[in-house]
Amino acid sequence: MGDYANLFWGILFGSIGFGYFLYGKKQKSVIPFVSGIGLMGLPYVVDNNAIMIGLAVVLMLLPKFIAI
Repeated sequence: MGDYANLFWGILFGSIGFGYFLYGKKQKSVIPFVSGIGLMGLPYVVDNNAIMIGLAVVLMLLPKFIAI
C-alpha cells in the first residue's frame, strides 16, 4: 500500500461507481452502467492519483453528455 490518498480516492470513486452501476442496471441504461464499472475498476488499474482523479471526472461526466 503506497499511500493513504490512493486508498481514499479508490474508495470514493468505487462507491460513486457502484451507484452509477446500480442506476444503469435499474434503468437499463448502458452509459451509466459502463461508467460505473469503469469507476469501480479504475483504482485497480491506475496508480497515480492525479491521473485517477482526471479519468474519474471524465467517467462521472460521461453520462451527462452522452445519452443513448
